[in-house]
Amino acid sequence: MAVRSVEVMSESEEGSEKKSAHNGLAIGIALGLPIGAAVGLTVLDNLAIGMSFGISIGLCLGVAFDAAANNGDDKKTGDGEE
Repeated sequence: MAVRSVEVMSESEEGSEKKSAHNGLAIGIALGLPIGAAVGLTVLDNLAIGMSFGISIGLCLGVAFDAAANNGDDKKTGDGEE
């Protein structure tokens, strides 16, 4: 008996091009938390306030970078709204 290999393609793989992943939110949190903690301990002498500022700034920057990257992708493919 011969064993056949079956490859299953997901809907995202069926398209002609794969879209790039946008991980700006996760990267913003991952970088903002330790930077905010360090600033909070050194400048503010309060870890919790520094971490909350770091997460807030990381969230904002992560979303902004994702939006900028998404806008650039739309211009390349011509899918942007006019």
